[in-house]
Amino acid sequence: MTDIKNLHPLEIKVLLKYGKDDKLTSERLQKELGYKEGHANQAFSWLGGKGLLKEVSRVPHTYYEISDYGKALAKNGSVEVRIINFLKEKGAHQLPEISSALGIEGKDVGSAFGSMKKDGLVKMDGGKAEYTGAALPERFEIADAIIKKAATKDNGLLESTELSEKENEVIATLTKKRGISDTAFRTIERETVTYQLTGDFEQVVQSLKSAGITGNEIGEVTPAMLASGDWRKGTFRGYNINIPPARIIPGRTNPYVQFLESVKDKLCALGFQEFDGPLVETEFWNGDALFMPQFHAARDIHDVYRIKNPTHAKFIEEPYLTNVANVHKNGGNSGSRGWNYEFDNEFTRRLIMRSQGTVLSAHQLHKAEIPGKYFGIARCFRYDKVDATHLSDFYQTEGIVLGENVNLKTLLGFLEMFAVEIAGATDVKYVPGYFPFTEPSIEVHIKHPKLGWFELGGSGIFRPEVTKAMGVDVPVAAWGIGIDRMALMALGLNDLRELFCEDVERVRLRKARF
Repeated sequence: MTDIKNLHPLEIKVLLKYGKDDKLTSERLQKELGYKEGHANQAFSWLGGKGLLKEVSRVPHTYYEISDYGKALAKNGSVEVRIINFLKEKGAHQLPEISSALGIEGKDVGSAFGSMKKDGLVKMDGGKAEYTGAALPERFEIADAIIKKAATKDNGLLESTELSEKENEVIATLTKKRGISDTAFRTIERETVTYQLTGDFEQVVQSLKSAGITGNEIGEVTPAMLASGDWRKGTFRGYNINIPPARIIPGRTNPYVQFLESVKDKLCALGFQEFDGPLVETEFWNGDALFMPQFHAARDIHDVYRIKNPTHAKFIEEPYLTNVANVHKNGGNSGSRGWNYEFDNEFTRRLIMRSQGTVLSAHQLHKAEIPGKYFGIARCFRYDKVDATHLSDFYQTEGIVLGENVNLKTLLGFLEMFAVEIAGATDVKYVPGYFPFTEPSIEVHIKHPKLGWFELGGSGIFRPEVTKAMGVDVPVAAWGIGIDRMALMALGLNDLRELFCEDVERVRLRKARF
């Protein structure tokens, strides 16, 4: 039988409150016992470990939570409808002009225009957008109704089961699980887990009642209790003298830090020079200098954190600002036609948290030696749902090789070194990829014994639009490898979160494997 001395007040209150036929959920404990969600889950976990609780059902739910962007759409109308109404009233205009007139961010105008062009609602004539006169598809009306319905709810949540089949199809285009790019909804997936008391819990309850234990016993005496004398009015929890004392463990280098140092050592031994840069960057270096268009959905590849104060840098270095602006406008001296839009000098100064290691290469290009080899280990930030292979902040090893004889074979050789020699993978494959700043672009994938195939990183040969704007006229091979993911293989782990685990014993085990 369970020793009642080992029971926590969170468990005791559950045992005394409920019987064998009660269906227990986290929501029920929060409502009836005043628990927080974390307290309820702890109680379930502890009782289950003692054999006093069993899981009886698990029901998945999909919710759609309206975002601030969605609330703005509910108030002002969809971007697509506002653009069409503007074109009906004002006639043909360039996209930046529409953006300025409507007060809508350029990339949202560009994304909406691309979607409407596929539906035949708009067309581009002489660099100006025109409305074709076609009727709006039914999904626009459905989307508007869904957004307004969510906006009227106090919690802003819609459950998939309360929506029709067509509504579920439409809302799937208005939401995403990861990232903070402007979508009307966020997808939230939850499970309702139901438990029942089991085992010898009834005998445990009788023992608790016989001992007069209620779960409200005092576990810690505070200065306030001593000052008021309230400690005299209650009873105290007993001490369990059988609990083993904490082990005193000497400090040592974290295995992940050691792994990062080993990567640096190997690259330096190959003749690479290390570069670094600030965590706070401008849109210019993080995207514009890498030929990522300002007014295009491609910008959503990176969900960035914006800086609240100050919001913008004071200036961008010349001649790089002018060179990059010209490349975007008309191709500049790159031999390209560019993106054919008016470059926004205000947007390019916006401050963000660095979202990719490639920004270090953009900074290095104009001061690099030719031939030359450079690398950096960069901490990057993207709003992301944390799981076994994703973190909201992560490390990338970024590198470039410049020279007349640099080509795709050069790049593949370095990718193989990362995948096989550093990550320790035995199964490696290379697949075509897309990045706005490289052509050709290649992704390297490795096979993890537990997680299966996943992307290790992206790479390619920098486009002339990137290199020539920085004064470089030779081929440049570039890569951005997820060094956290390499560590999964090298340290024998199954979850990225273990790299930053606070459990000392698990850290020591990783040390032994490394």
